[in-house]
Amino acid sequence: MNKTSRFAVALLGSLALSTLNGTASQADVESNDPIKLTLHDWTGQLLTTKIMGSVLQSTGYNVEYVQADYIAQFAGLKNGDLHVAMEIWETTGREAMDEAVASGTVENLGETGMQAIEEWWYPSYMKDVCPGLPDWQALNDCAETFATPETAPKGRYLGGPVTWGGFDDERVEALELDFEVVHAGTDAALFAELESAYQRKAPVLLWVYAPHWAPAKFEGEWVEFPKYTSECYTDPSWGSNPDAAYDCGKPTGPIWKVAWSGVKDKWPGAYKAIQGFTISNDEMSDMIIEVDLNGKEIDAVVASWVDANKDRWQGWSGQ
Repeated sequence: MNKTSRFAVALLGSLALSTLNGTASQADVESNDPIKLTLHDWTGQLLTTKIMGSVLQSTGYNVEYVQADYIAQFAGLKNGDLHVAMEIWETTGREAMDEAVASGTVENLGETGMQAIEEWWYPSYMKDVCPGLPDWQALNDCAETFATPETAPKGRYLGGPVTWGGFDDERVEALELDFEVVHAGTDAALFAELESAYQRKAPVLLWVYAPHWAPAKFEGEWVEFPKYTSECYTDPSWGSNPDAAYDCGKPTGPIWKVAWSGVKDKWPGAYKAIQGFTISNDEMSDMIIEVDLNGKEIDAVVASWVDANKDRWQGWSGQ
């Protein structure tokens, strides 16, 4: 079963669980209106969101999962059409999150406990043909090594889906890299290409993130760009290119939880539980491995975690 099929089955299962659990103790919750949690297009976010949704359902809340674009979701969070987003990565979503919070209608509910890395990555065997790595300045010396028939003589950088953001196209231009950014259509396609290239020891340079199974399964390194500062993204005069922003690497840091500001008044118990949610990189990586590599259903992995951590998640809302 492919990832799309697994997602469809998982979503149907979650809707069924919502109906079953939502009747358990709805008299105890502040409102029976559904709390709308957003789902995106990578496994870890589906797991994080389904864990939170399962916890809320277990205490009687009505939960609805809504497929949403990672960055565009903030419009729905601002106007209350969407209620909770469980993963906003410091690496790619901070600007959109800060803008939404500044509007007064979206609230940052704190860190998830996971620390994010998202950057250009290559397998270790590529240092044999590009020994200057991981220094970003070595990339132009080796651009043709990373080329494909479609990009030659420029190298190819395989980026994430366009909806993930990340400013890779801007980074290539600002740092004057002889590379073309080609965006993978899906998370699954991105890592399927890595798997194929790694087995053949073929050249590949792509977006890899953590927490995820890829950095644990494959030996490799992240490219070392000029260190990120906020000025790099906002002040073109900062950095090596005085005429362009984004002449640095991506930020690293927490993965955040955000919510429509009305959640705390309409569902104060749920609001407290979402604030309390925490999970580690290692826990998340292990669950992603179960889904992506071992073929388990997302709902089954979520149920196992919820069953094994009852005392912990009950403490999120002080039950």
